[in-house]
Amino acid sequence: MPTNYTLNYLQKLTARQEVDVVVLVDCMILDAAESRASDIHIEPWESSLVVRLRLNGVLTELVHLPLELMDRVSGRIKVMASLVNYQNALPQEGHVEGRPELGDVQLRVSVFPTVRGEKIVIRLFDARSQHFELNDLGFESDNLKTVTGLLSRPSGLLLLTGPTGSGKTTSIYAALCHLVQKHGPSISISTVEDPVEFHLPQVSQAQVNLAHEFTYPIALRSLMRQDPQVIMIGEIRDADTAAIAVQAGLTGHLVISTIHTGTTAGVFARLINMEIEPFLLASSISGVMGLRLLRKNCPQCSLSCDLDPALAHMVPPEVVAVATFKKGPGCPVCLNTGFLQRTMITELLVTDEVFREAVMQKLPTRALQQVAVDRGMQTLWQNGLRRVINGETTLEEVLRVIAIDQL
Repeated sequence: MPTNYTLNYLQKLTARQEVDVVVLVDCMILDAAESRASDIHIEPWESSLVVRLRLNGVLTELVHLPLELMDRVSGRIKVMASLVNYQNALPQEGHVEGRPELGDVQLRVSVFPTVRGEKIVIRLFDARSQHFELNDLGFESDNLKTVTGLLSRPSGLLLLTGPTGSGKTTSIYAALCHLVQKHGPSISISTVEDPVEFHLPQVSQAQVNLAHEFTYPIALRSLMRQDPQVIMIGEIRDADTAAIAVQAGLTGHLVISTIHTGTTAGVFARLINMEIEPFLLASSISGVMGLRLLRKNCPQCSLSCDLDPALAHMVPPEVVAVATFKKGPGCPVCLNTGFLQRTMITELLVTDEVFREAVMQKLPTRALQQVAVDRGMQTLWQNGLRRVINGETTLEEVLRVIAIDQL
């Protein structure tokens, strides 16, 4: 990272000086903010308290601290997040507003008890750096055109799937901002989220609150009487939420949501297991988009390289002959990782008559996936390989984010 405030502060301490935990925690947050980390992990290991930052989706060590600092660091973070300081046997969650001296980032704090002590994970949100534009997310041109077409429909259910941290929420926010820019004040957009991560202009956003029994199903049933045209559901987790989402998509609402599945076509099996009838899914779901985030080669240090012989069998020989493979050894600009920033690869499944018929026949997931490919769907692997061939990333990076059984 450009400046390691944490390490610099510790190195300036003399042997007699005691660590000022307030300054120490501030340095950690400032390091994370300036390096554009998404998370800070503070975790007691066998002989040290390790602090790691998640940079471009990968954890990187920041500093190792003495274990005796664990309670003081935990206590300081709990005070910042208005948590119960003396409670260390139960999980806690809190929020910290942004401060100019700490990079103006908002913090979501999660404290979790382990056998060695409390593990703390801090999620960083920098509202200033968030520009929710579909054109800037890295969509392939064909998929971007198709997505905007799906968003122009007056009804239907558009689902996004992928692991945690794959860009689902950012993509949905970009889709909502696209609709606001296109329609202005003539469109009514409402969301139900857990939690609301960023406040969007001209969008009514609600946050579920389990303590007050304000759940997804309760919120959505009430929301249906609010005359919305577009409904965003943070995540479909249970059968009740799924049923309401499908029904809303069938009754003249455009519904956008996320759901966790291993594959894009696996969304249908997941919803059928929630006891949603296949014919309802076939009629309501207009598209499913699988997402992954890839680290991009650092433009400052990436160099042409040969393909790893152990991976050569994954790339067609005719492609190897014309491809430009690149890899970066690392430099100060990319924090010696060889990668700088990330881009998105997608797998967009659009339901047509042929695919709907396959869903109603309850074909297994692999068969549905093949039907989609036969109908023109570009897979995550194909899109990732295209980025490798163009020298944008490495084959190892694509394999890191795509499961082998999806190739």
